[in-house]
Amino acid sequence: QVRLVESGGGSAQPGGSLRLSCVVSGHLSSSDCLGWFRQAPGKQREAVAAFDDDDTPYYASAVKGRFTISKDNARNTLYLHLNKLKTEDTGTYYCVADPCSTMRFVWIGSTPRTWGQGTQVTVAS
Repeated sequence: QVRLVESGGGSAQPGGSLRLSCVVSGHLSSSDCLGWFRQAPGKQREAVAAFDDDDTPYYASAVKGRFTISKDNARNTLYLHLNKLKTEDTGTYYCVADPCSTMRFVWIGSTPRTWGQGTQVTVAS
């Protein structure tokens, strides 16, 4: 069973930066992919960034060019670098894991199988 534990959330001003981390423990299959979702207050959860099975990163249009997903396999850690933050980036950010064959469909509403507990990001001046 895979366990995902996020950290690194907090408060930032518009234009600022944060780095989120997700430690992955348990057995992550070689056919699983990792990604990030978020949920803003009063809104549905949405995919933010995810890796494809060939480690190609994909991003939501709202964050492309500002956020970067990366991973350190030696540390079993997934990262999300949040730059040029906007107030609309406020929300709870979740680390997710899903078979790569279905992770590609998160952009059209598919829900990943495994979720972390979430970490709060607040962007305000």
